[in-house]
Amino acid sequence: MRTDSGQIFRLEDYRESDYLIPEVELTFLLDPQETLVRARLVVERRENVAAVTALELDGDGLNLSSLAIDGTPATGTAFEATPDRLIIARPPSAKRFTLDIETRLQPSRNKALMGLYVSSDVFCTQCEAEGFRRITYFLDRPDILSVYTVRIEADKKAAPLLLSNGNPVESGKLDGGRHFAVWHDPHPKPSYLFALVAGDLGMVSDSFTTASGRKVALGVYVEHGNETRAAYAMDALKRSMRWDEERFGREYDLDVFNLVAVSDFNMGAMENKGLNIFNDKYVLADADTATDLDFANIEAIIGHEYFHNWTGNRITCRDWFQLCLKEGLTVFRDHEFSADQRSRPVKRIAEVRGLRAHQFPEDQGPLAHPVRPRRYREINNFYTATVYEKGSEVVRMIRTILGEDAFCAGMDLYFERHDGQAVTIEDFIKAFEDASDRDLAQFALWYHQAGTPHVAISSRYDAGEKSFTIEIEQSVPPTPSESRKRLMHIPLAFGLVGADGQDMVFDAVEGAVVEDGVIHVRKRHHSVRFTGVPARPVLSINRGFSAPITLSGETSTDDRLFLARHDSDPFSRWQSLNTLFTEALLSATRTVRGGDEPLFASELVGAAVSLAANDALEPAFRALALTLPGEPDVAREIGANIDPDAIHTARIALLKAIAREGRATFDALYAGLHDNAPFMPDAAGAGRRALRNVLLEYLALADENPAPAKRQFDAADNMTDRAAALTVLANHFGETQEARAALSAFEARYADDPLVLDKWFQIQASVPAPETVALMRSLMEHPHFSITNPNRVRALIGTFAMGNQRAFHSADGSGYRLVADTVLALEAHNPQVAARLATAFRSWRSLETGRRDEARRVLSDIAKHENLSRDLADIVERTLA
Repeated sequence: MRTDSGQIFRLEDYRESDYLIPEVELTFLLDPQETLVRARLVVERRENVAAVTALELDGDGLNLSSLAIDGTPATGTAFEATPDRLIIARPPSAKRFTLDIETRLQPSRNKALMGLYVSSDVFCTQCEAEGFRRITYFLDRPDILSVYTVRIEADKKAAPLLLSNGNPVESGKLDGGRHFAVWHDPHPKPSYLFALVAGDLGMVSDSFTTASGRKVALGVYVEHGNETRAAYAMDALKRSMRWDEERFGREYDLDVFNLVAVSDFNMGAMENKGLNIFNDKYVLADADTATDLDFANIEAIIGHEYFHNWTGNRITCRDWFQLCLKEGLTVFRDHEFSADQRSRPVKRIAEVRGLRAHQFPEDQGPLAHPVRPRRYREINNFYTATVYEKGSEVVRMIRTILGEDAFCAGMDLYFERHDGQAVTIEDFIKAFEDASDRDLAQFALWYHQAGTPHVAISSRYDAGEKSFTIEIEQSVPPTPSESRKRLMHIPLAFGLVGADGQDMVFDAVEGAVVEDGVIHVRKRHHSVRFTGVPARPVLSINRGFSAPITLSGETSTDDRLFLARHDSDPFSRWQSLNTLFTEALLSATRTVRGGDEPLFASELVGAAVSLAANDALEPAFRALALTLPGEPDVAREIGANIDPDAIHTARIALLKAIAREGRATFDALYAGLHDNAPFMPDAAGAGRRALRNVLLEYLALADENPAPAKRQFDAADNMTDRAAALTVLANHFGETQEARAALSAFEARYADDPLVLDKWFQIQASVPAPETVALMRSLMEHPHFSITNPNRVRALIGTFAMGNQRAFHSADGSGYRLVADTVLALEAHNPQVAARLATAFRSWRSLETGRRDEARRVLSDIAKHENLSRDLADIVERTLA
C-alpha cells in the first residue's frame, strides 16, 4: 500500500517520456501463493533524447528476482531497484534494446484487488489506473502504447481456462499436469488495458457477424451453475456491437470477444481490449434474482465497456488528466444506446436525476474539480461523477450546439484522425471545430472550469407590441481553488408554449443567437426579445436538460402546472412537476422546523393524481413523475443549515397527502397494471412494474397498513416486485410482524446467492430511521457480511452512507462514527474502496451546527491516523480543507 501522499501531479507538468516500449512479451507461471512473472520489454529511446538518459520504470510493492539487459544479466551497479522503482542509470547506447524483468507476486494475499489477484479461486487482473506496476516494472502511463504477446502457464485442473487480450495463438500441455496458452493483441495499447483471467469457469458461447462479414467468437464466462443467468448479458453484448456499427460506424476488430464475471471487483467493469472483466452483479440476471433496474444496468454497462473499444482503447487518453475523454464520451454513447433500446424520455429523466444526486453535490462541495482536472494526488479518486456524468453532458452539449449532422461528422473525423493514438481534450474539440467550421473555444470552458453554472430567468409579454422578452443572467459559483469564474457558452433548448400546448412561432428574435430551438447564452446577461408572438406564451426552458445547470426564475405555480400537463417536451413536463414538489417540500421542511404540521396545496396533490391516471403517458414516465424528490435532493436545494430529520418528516407528509387524495385512483390503477404473463425484462414490462410499485408505496401509506405490501411480497413471481414490496415494508413498517416475516423469508430463500443477499443488506441499510445505526452494527456481524468483498461493503455501508441521509446524519454522530470505523478498517487492505466511501462526508459543511461539529470531529479523527493510504488521505484532506 502506497502512503507517499505528498506528490501532486499537474497537467502543466506533462512531458513525453524519454523512452517508448513498442513490444511487450509476458510469461505468467501462475500459482496462488507465488506467481512468477517474466517480462521482456523492447525499449526504444525517443528521437533527440541523449543516449546517457536514465530509464526509470514504475513499480508498486514489487519483488525483483532478476534483470537482464540485451540478454546479459545486470549486476548491482547497473541498476537500482526498490519495490516502487527500477532505475537503469546508464542504458545501452543503442536506440533500441531489451529488458528481461522477473518479478514474484502473491496473488492470494492481494486484497487491494489491483494488479494480479485471486477471486473465488480465479486469477484476475485490474490494471486501471496504475495496477500494471503491481505486476512488473513498466512505464505505467497511458501514452505508452505497446503490442502485447502473453503466455500463461497454470495447473490445468485448477485453471483449465487461460485468457488474455487479443486473439488466441497457441495452447498445449506441459509436464506435471500443467498447460499453457499464448495470446497476441495486434493493437498497441496502454498497460492499463492489459488483462489476464485464469481459472475454472462456465461459458456461454455465441458469435457475431460484423457489417463487413467477419465472424467474431463471443464468450461470457461465469461461475459454474450461473450460465443460464448470463443469457441477457450475451444478448446485450450482441445488441451493443450491432448498435455501434449502425450509429457510429464502429466495427469490432478482433477475432474473439470475451467477457468474464468475477465476484471481487472494485469497479463495475473494465474495458480491457477483447477481454472485458465485470463485477458479476452486472452480468448475472434472471427474473427470480434480478430487478428491472439490474437488467437495465447490465445492458448499459455491457454496452459502455464494449463501446470503449473505440472510445478509450483504439483512441486512448494521453495522460490521466484526459480521463473524461474516454469515460465521459463513452457514458454519452452508452446513454444513447440505452435510449435507443428503451424509452428516450424516461432514460433522459433518469440520467438527470442521477446527475443531480451525485454530480451536483460534488460540484458544490470540497471535492469539486473540472471535468478535466488540472492536478491530482491520487488518480483513483478522480473516477468521479464529474468525469463520467458531467463529461457525458458536455459531449451532449456539443451535439446540441452543432446539430446532429455536424456532430456525427466531427465524431467521424475524430476516429479517422486519431485511431491508434493517445490524445487530449484539445484534439477532441478540434475535430468538431474542423468538421463544423465553428469556434468552440468558449464552450471548452466546460472541460476546464469546475462548478455548476446558475442561470436566472425572468420574462415579460407586451401585448401591444406582440413581443416576448426573456432576461437571462448566468453565473458560476466559486469552487475550491477557483474563486473567479469565466463566462460559459450555455445552450438552452426552449419553447414558447401556447394555450393549446403547441409551441408558438415568432417572426424574429434579437439579443442572442437563437437557432434550431436553442438560445446560445454566451454573455453574463442577455435580453432576448421575440417579436410576432400573438399571445402570452408559457416559457419552457432548458428542455431535455440541454445544459447541466441550476435554474431559477419567476415561473408561477399555474404556469408550472400548465407545463406539467401540456408541454410537448417530456423532460420539461417531468421537470415542472418535480420543481413543484421540491418547492412544496422546502416549504414543508421550514414548517416542520417551526414545530407545525405541513399542509400542501390541493392543486399540486390533484396534479399528481391526475398525471398517474393519464393513460396517454407511458407507465415508466408516470412512475418517475410520481416519485418525489429524494431527501438529498431537498437538502441540496436548502444548501445550508440542513436538518435531515425535518426533511424526512416533510417528505413523508407529502407522500401521505398524495396517497390519501389518490387512494381510489391508485387502487384501480394498481390492480389494472397486474400482469399474469411471464416476466420479460423489456421496457414496456419494466415500465408497468415501475408504476405499479410506486403506487404500492402510496397505497401502503394511505391507510398506514403493511397488508398491501405483504400481499405483493408473498405473491411476487419476480425480483422487481418482491424487492419493491420488501422495501416498503422495511422503510415504513419495520417494527411490524409483516416486515420481520418478509425479511426472514427473503434471507432464507436467498442465503446462498451473494448478489441477491446484497439486496437484503441494501434494503435494511436504506431504512430512514435513527435506529438503523444499531441495526448496521448487528448486520456487520452477520455471517454473510465480509469487509473484504467490495459488493457487500457497497451494499451495506455504501447504501447507508450515500443513500440514507437521515440515518447517516444521526444527530448524535453515531452514523458518522460507523462509517469512519469501516473506512479505517477497509483501508488496511483496500484503500480505493475506503476512499470512495469517505466521499460520503463531502457535504458536511452544509449541515446544521450540531451535525456539522460531529462530522468535523470524525473527519479530524480519521486524518490523525498514521500511515493513511494516499487514496484516503487525499479525500479526507480535501474534504476538511
